[in-house]
Amino acid sequence: MSRALVFDFDGVLADTLGDMLRFAKQVCADLGYPCTPSPADLEALDRMSFADYGRQLGLPQERLDDFCRGSFALFSSRQEPPPIFDGIGEVVARLAATHKIGIVTGNIDRVVRDFLQRHGLAGAIHAVLDVNAPGSRADKIRQMTEVLGEPASKTYVIGDAVSDFRAARQAGAKSVAVTWGHQSRAKLARAGPDHWVETPADLLALFQGASG
Repeated sequence: MSRALVFDFDGVLADTLGDMLRFAKQVCADLGYPCTPSPADLEALDRMSFADYGRQLGLPQERLDDFCRGSFALFSSRQEPPPIFDGIGEVVARLAATHKIGIVTGNIDRVVRDFLQRHGLAGAIHAVLDVNAPGSRADKIRQMTEVLGEPASKTYVIGDAVSDFRAARQAGAKSVAVTWGHQSRAKLARAGPDHWVETPADLLALFQGASG
């Protein structure tokens, strides 16, 4: 049974926690607002976006665009794409044989494409909608269902942040929470995801056996 699987990027496919902390510290210092970001700053976010991350770190509203641009520039200039979580590459490749897969991300397209190419997944992904695509996250999920040619009722959003699951609900899609990402299980539980997976291999069990 074919379904549309819409993956988040940071914290689900790509292990970018170190980059998120290091790059934010550098950009904030460059902007004149030195700070020491911690995982707790990502945990605190109700919307997982670079603008909200900058706000959490204490940047004024007028410097948030600068923070986003600086962060994306550092991601783009990374000599190697971010590492991939153990096991997720093999899982995505296997799922791509029977499902249509897209990525909706708050990062930029170039970073995602370089990552997919580096880790041998370019052929497994049908489409990427990045931070520059118009609309809210829910809008992008709806757009992705159209691109993948499946109704929202047969679409699953796989994410690691409460905002992923709220957007999935708004778009009429189902949600799957991964427990290896940027926000804790306790935080994610407040958003009421439809499914939980503890390891990438659990995604295979879910989508090989799910009927709805």
